[in-house]
Amino acid sequence: MHAFDVLGDPVRRRILELLAEGEQTSGAVTAAIQREFGISQPAVSQHLRVLRDNGFATVRAEGTRRLYTVDTAPLREVDLWLETFRRFWGQRLDALATELARGKRERRPKKKDDA
Repeated sequence: MHAFDVLGDPVRRRILELLAEGEQTSGAVTAAIQREFGISQPAVSQHLRVLRDNGFATVRAEGTRRLYTVDTAPLREVDLWLETFRRFWGQRLDALATELARGKRERRPKKKDDA
């Protein structure tokens, strides 16, 4: 499955966001996803399996618990693909940073000496 096929699903993207916060138990991921998306535990497990089978997540056993983490390798592939398009927003972000800095300078309180 291609990286964008995996990431095309909003549930899988949300699971990755949760895992990006740090290692999570399958139970914690399931509870959060069920709360947000209203899907069953088997459906969440299937999404975790897709992420694991396609290299986006790793799992390790700790007793009876399963702990999931993000694997960044496939995300680097996505990042490389996006590099082609960064030029479209890079200049705009630079311009925004300039405008924000300009606004901060203009809002700075004037000292009595400056008057």
